[in-house]
Amino acid sequence: MPSLRRRDFLALSAVAAGAVALPAFAFAAKEKPDVPFKISLAEWSLHKAIFGGQVNHLDFAKIANKEFGLDGVEYVNQFFKDKAKDEKYLGEMKSRASDLGVKSLLIMIDGEGALGDPDDAKRTAAVENHYKWVDAAKFLGCHSIRVNAQTDNNKYEEGMKWAADGLGRLSEFAGKQGLNVIVENHGGLSSNGKWLAATLKLVGRDNCGALPDFGNFGSYDRYQAVEELMPYAKAVSAKSHDFDEQGNETHTDYLKMMKIVLDAGYHGYVGIEYEGSKLSEMEGIAATLKLLQKCQRELA
Repeated sequence: MPSLRRRDFLALSAVAAGAVALPAFAFAAKEKPDVPFKISLAEWSLHKAIFGGQVNHLDFAKIANKEFGLDGVEYVNQFFKDKAKDEKYLGEMKSRASDLGVKSLLIMIDGEGALGDPDDAKRTAAVENHYKWVDAAKFLGCHSIRVNAQTDNNKYEEGMKWAADGLGRLSEFAGKQGLNVIVENHGGLSSNGKWLAATLKLVGRDNCGALPDFGNFGSYDRYQAVEELMPYAKAVSAKSHDFDEQGNETHTDYLKMMKIVLDAGYHGYVGIEYEGSKLSEMEGIAATLKLLQKCQRELA
């Protein structure tokens, strides 16, 4: 894991200690009630700092709210992998968020097996491995868990059926608790917009949807893919890496992409997910937020 630059370490250490926000990030970020979409923060944006021990996972909601003025967060299970059944720990997460008026929107789940595994027994095990995260998400007040439609990437049609089976069974379980199961384009066949949309259609459950990520599509056209997935979208991930001098993301035309999102009738939260390396994590989040706010103004 690459080490944090000194300025990043100092900024994040100050946050963890409860210090006053640095001026560079102390701008007004509260959304107006009439904006066309809301903005949340995906925890992966701070993965270097959290994995590196500079930031405590339990401080995530505070960082999102106090540093960036956001009222919605998207957790990543990798940062509290062994706490899915720990009600005391989950209760601390819940109270810290609610005390700040921050909504816990979803948990992104990785490392629990392939929901589209060709082997029936392994697929069933993967489905059941996700149950505890459904329970945790329900406890936290989330609307969804984000999962992966991992399968055999060399089996287009069969992989679709296997993934639809796993997703369908997990969605049936989650539906009993009023939760959604949403799939991100996250490598392999899931990064093919047509394949993922067809898989979700095959599942055919109202609580099984998509989390279109602006990146993660490989050579597949990202704008076409997001358009294909938006009919199923229950969350959106604004992936960012690099920015030009005008503050535009260099890989994705955010105005074009957000117009696709809004034209599909989506007006929920769009999660900031910064993954770049040229800016620090805090600076990257700030740059993405500023760009999304520009989109809010221009597309209102």
